Amino acid sequence: MKSAMMNNFYILSLGCPKNEVDAESMSYALRNASFNFVDNPRIANFLIVNTCGFIEPAKEEAISAILDLIEIKELNLKENKPTFLIVTGCLGQRYAVEIYQEFPEVDLVLGTAQYDLIVDSVQRLKQGEILRNTLPGRPGSIKHLFRGEQAAADRSYAYLKIAEGCSNHCAFCAIPGIRGPLLSRQFEDVVAEAEVLTKRGFKEIILIAQDTTRYGQDIYGEPRLLELLQRLITISNVGLIRLMYVYGDVFSDELIDFIAKHRQIAAYIDLPIQHASDKILKSMGRRDTNNQLRELIAKLRSKIHNLIIRTTVLVGFPGETEQNFSELKQFIEDIRFDRLGCFVFSPEEGTRAYKMSDLPPREIAEKRYAQIMSLQKTISLAKNQERIGKIYQVLLEDISSDGLFFVGRSYGEAPGIDPSIYVLAQTADIKIGDIVNVKIIDADEYDLTGVSVYEFT
Repeated sequence: MKSAMMNNFYILSLGCPKNEVDAESMSYALRNASFNFVDNPRIANFLIVNTCGFIEPAKEEAISAILDLIEIKELNLKENKPTFLIVTGCLGQRYAVEIYQEFPEVDLVLGTAQYDLIVDSVQRLKQGEILRNTLPGRPGSIKHLFRGEQAAADRSYAYLKIAEGCSNHCAFCAIPGIRGPLLSRQFEDVVAEAEVLTKRGFKEIILIAQDTTRYGQDIYGEPRLLELLQRLITISNVGLIRLMYVYGDVFSDELIDFIAKHRQIAAYIDLPIQHASDKILKSMGRRDTNNQLRELIAKLRSKIHNLIIRTTVLVGFPGETEQNFSELKQFIEDIRFDRLGCFVFSPEEGTRAYKMSDLPPREIAEKRYAQIMSLQKTISLAKNQERIGKIYQVLLEDISSDGLFFVGRSYGEAPGIDPSIYVLAQTADIKIGDIVNVKIIDADEYDLTGVSVYEFT
């Protein structure tokens, strides 16, 4: 087969939305270099898997995906289709040597600071160069990020990555080692990308980073998230702006007041607290205390009308006693988060917690996880039922599998992680992509059901 015909690539992205942005950037760069994206790996010459490697389940998912693509590569080669397998992202950054050793079918591993090398790498493989055993360098780069043109056009929202890496060094977290320290994008670059996304018609822009609230601190000497939001809402026809991954210890009163005042910013806060026991928070390297978190959340709820709060907690951390766990449960019962995700602690190489003693037995940690999720299920049901009878503006994004409902989201649902709103249309002129007023008529622990209406309050 002539090299000119080897232009098809398939890319699979695993993990968080931040990873998704990196995958979209690689796809955009390859398409700009005259390579063709295909959604069927069996007709691809270049199989790319952008991996997550944050915790053990993510590693297992990434390895499973690599094995699946190896099988496809072997099938292609049996049919004399030149095929190369490239592993990128977090798993590649952490375990490049091991990947090469365990998977001889992998042709190249690129780390988290090498996304901008994807076109050059594919072209070199296409020309017959052997790139195996090329190792990633130090993490930390934003050179691959474009100004909005890379975002997938087949959905109503777009992620806008405003920074890479993290400098918080929580004891359990491998991200600083995988992604490097906080590396913010230039203010003007972020604004320019938001303008492009708005012109392209995206109805929601989701600001993401490992720590969104500290955006700009590394290059400007202080966080500039508030100033960024002040600028973004002035963009003509800008849609809803959503904040993800904020830290409570730098959530200023001015930022709270600004969100409360401007409807363009979703009344939705993603605030991963990780725990609520002061002892465990301190051991984790978190800067919050139980009381400080309670005060912040009370302030958020008192100022931001109809606020939805999502959080993430971690159970089974080294040294976590039954008393510490009870403090976490009590906190969740008292605060009653609208959304909550829970993880079981995973000892990660290169983190301070990796060598900590007093690790609770796995079966105990799993039981604690089950208790938290059971508790949150009850809270979520009550929270959702409180929304029955209320009217929300809902962005319609899909049709249900039975064809009876539109599927959408209000400001209270982030894509990919939160439940959906199922909408029964009462007029024939409603279509996917519309923002319609919806009255909630039913709710369970996860999803909401509503009907389209004309009035809105």
